Amino acid sequence: MNLVIPSIHYLAILPVLIFFGAALVLTLATALVKSKVPLWVATATVVATALASIVVNYFQWRNVAHAGASTTIAHAIVLDDFSVIASAVIALSLLMSALVAHDWALRERVAGVEFHILALASSGGALLMTQANDLVVIFLGLEILSIGLYVLVAFDRHRATSAEAALKYFLLGSFASAIFIYGAALVYGATGSANLTSISYFLGSNVLLRPALLYAGGALLLVGFAFKIAAVPFHLWSPDVYEGAPTPVTGFMASIVKVGAFAALVRVLISALGTQLDTWRPILWMLVALTTIVGATLALVQRNAKRMLAYSSINHAGFILLGVWAGTIRGTAATLFYVMTYAPIVVATFAVVTLVGGRGDDHHSVDRYRGLARRQPWLGAAMAVLLLSQLGAPLTTGFYAKFTVLASVVDAGGGALALIALLSAAVAAVFYLRWTLALYAEDDLEAARIAVPRSTGAVIGFGVLVTLVFGVWPGPLATLAQHATVLFTP
Repeated sequence: MNLVIPSIHYLAILPVLIFFGAALVLTLATALVKSKVPLWVATATVVATALASIVVNYFQWRNVAHAGASTTIAHAIVLDDFSVIASAVIALSLLMSALVAHDWALRERVAGVEFHILALASSGGALLMTQANDLVVIFLGLEILSIGLYVLVAFDRHRATSAEAALKYFLLGSFASAIFIYGAALVYGATGSANLTSISYFLGSNVLLRPALLYAGGALLLVGFAFKIAAVPFHLWSPDVYEGAPTPVTGFMASIVKVGAFAALVRVLISALGTQLDTWRPILWMLVALTTIVGATLALVQRNAKRMLAYSSINHAGFILLGVWAGTIRGTAATLFYVMTYAPIVVATFAVVTLVGGRGDDHHSVDRYRGLARRQPWLGAAMAVLLLSQLGAPLTTGFYAKFTVLASVVDAGGGALALIALLSAAVAAVFYLRWTLALYAEDDLEAARIAVPRSTGAVIGFGVLVTLVFGVWPGPLATLAQHATVLFTP
């Protein structure tokens, strides 16, 4: 019996190898070095890893431009501009999160490099999801991403809420993973393959006389994805986990999970199941409507900043799903643009929340932000810009992101759905503006000033810069997103 080894295009999988390699190096260093690995060494390793991955993404982009999109490892991994851009966003989010976590660890006197190892591993799983061209590979990436996050959520051993949130996330996440793999099995049974390209070809060239197996499998896959992106009614874990996790972990999770999960969701629904558009659109219609409305409405009654941002994240998930519902190249490009701009903004937002939370990371009442812009003008102004971007105010990236997904839905004949999303945005404006006004409200100007470490300040500044520059000049990012989805490999 001859063992057939599939050909491997190492440039395609190099970012994943870099992330897992860095995690392995830090793990071995922790085990073999007598003294503890300094925190700055671990942070520098993560930053260097993220930068190296972004450099590789540049060469991948050039390779795709010259040779076209390709698959490798028995067609299980795809290299196209869509995966390149999504991978770069994940690397950037990791870099920003590592800088915030470094200052948080110094403030909380947290020793060790466990955070960095787990963050690298989880990010590697997210990268795998962006490149997956097979349902099994998506599941592997999903599990690698999730397992690291379960531990990161419980990372703060001094807070009982952290352990409680991790337990809820683990239990519900385990059920969601089981549902996802069962759905993958049903799709395999209906089409004879777990490869996305093969599934697309099979469905495009055959008529299923008994499609119930495929429909059931697709529905279960959608449930698994809906849990990860916190779409209603699979969102119940999100507020508790956002509140209980250490704030840098919350920002990290809010960014890379969205990128990885939506990248994989687009590949499954648009690439593999695109011929079944009329079947899954009604389900997505309900998911989008419920997610946008519930996310915006429940955020109104929150007084905890992290819980409010959790429901805000749910509302944003609904908006990102709008582009997926459209099922067109324009909708896919709008989804990618939304994810590209949302990730750095949400990390920078949680960087401010980390600072305001103070020692112990448990002071997250919205009242603590009252008068912040009067005491520390640049910090308050930065938070105001980030909140207004999430609101979708003009001259911010949030405005163009919401406009593009809404326009793609209207073009696809979803005017009623776009109207529901707009109404939810109007409701969301209440708590965004209330929070922004609190920043400039009169308060005790003698209150203690918040120390802003350089690394965290750089992350906040970068997030504001991205928001304003590409809010006024969205052309470059919009062109990247459009180019990536036009060359999208089915």
